Amino acid sequence: MRKAVVFSAALAATCASAVAVPMTAQAAAPGPTATPAPTTSAPDTGTDAPTGTPSAPTEPTGAPTAPRDVPSGAADGTVSATAVMVTPELPKNATYSYGPGALQQVDAYWTDDGRGTAPRPAVLIVHGGYWLQGDKSAWEYFARRLVADGYVVLSANYRLAPAAQWPAQRTDVLSALNFLKTNAARWNADPERVVVLGSSSGGHLATQLGTYGDGGERVRGVIALSPPNDPELAYTDGAAPTANHQQRKLRRAVVELLGCDPAEAVAGSRCWKLLEDAKPATHADAADAPMLVMHGTSEFVPVTESRGLATALRAAGIEATIKTIEGSSHAAALLDHPDTYPMIAEWLDEHLAPATSGDGGTGTGREDDEGGEHETPGDLPGALPTQRSDD
Repeated sequence: MRKAVVFSAALAATCASAVAVPMTAQAAAPGPTATPAPTTSAPDTGTDAPTGTPSAPTEPTGAPTAPRDVPSGAADGTVSATAVMVTPELPKNATYSYGPGALQQVDAYWTDDGRGTAPRPAVLIVHGGYWLQGDKSAWEYFARRLVADGYVVLSANYRLAPAAQWPAQRTDVLSALNFLKTNAARWNADPERVVVLGSSSGGHLATQLGTYGDGGERVRGVIALSPPNDPELAYTDGAAPTANHQQRKLRRAVVELLGCDPAEAVAGSRCWKLLEDAKPATHADAADAPMLVMHGTSEFVPVTESRGLATALRAAGIEATIKTIEGSSHAAALLDHPDTYPMIAEWLDEHLAPATSGDGGTGTGREDDEGGEHETPGDLPGALPTQRSDD
């Protein structure tokens, strides 16, 4: 299945361009909608354990359109270039509700391979935006690319802070994943071969899916781009005199996510428990999923956010690979680098193979550029060539 396609700086731009494609369906509730879910954190009355039944989707009409030019410099890294490229062929797609809340929705992308075709592996995408903003539609082009490469893709929204506070976001992505698995036959997806991919705050939620409870039973693996995996560290970094606007915003976002100020958290208090629960490393154990984590060397969510998690996973015998890309590119902007997508494609091929082999997907992931457990990460060079930065 491996199709390691090299992409240019246009990829991040086209991921974020959110090409307008009609998504229609037969009338039913809750069911596919014609417009994406709101991107603001409007009050949401949904529960922490959402359920939902999808409506049958119909094929979209009209020819696919090419992504438009977009400005650079979005804080979540989903916009970073001003190039235009032809989109992959438009697959079947529909929007489903997996819960009663307005933001509890997923966009599904798949192709009809014909009767009797073996089920395809699946990728669940979780968008970023400081847990406060963002929308699943920003990853439409990337989803199309993955479908063209042999995957079924679901891109999920989740309730946003401060209207919904932790752990509502984790509850939602868990529910979205459950929705994918329960309805896998609808898209000819294999419910036993799923990887979750997230960017920025969505990367943090992805690593939570891989560590919370029996993450390794839940998904085959996790790919996280610039995840703030240590909210306490992000909060502290945002108060430094040298902190930039993005770091200060991330500090405020941690407060809004938790609904309390970590500076006032006393050991054993509710705020302290929420803060600890929000760290994926807290949940790391031998039942977790293998992970590929990527950071820019000088971005506002530093690689130190993920080192604690990688150390905890490796100590439990779980594969944890960290790759750094030279420059300040963040989240989806890391896809500008020509080596990034091939690396992701290779990792997906390896971890979504029909049958596991070797050590069953476990190991320390020592091939990463952060070094093994007996090496000093800060003394090692980056694994990838210099990348142009648009941040």
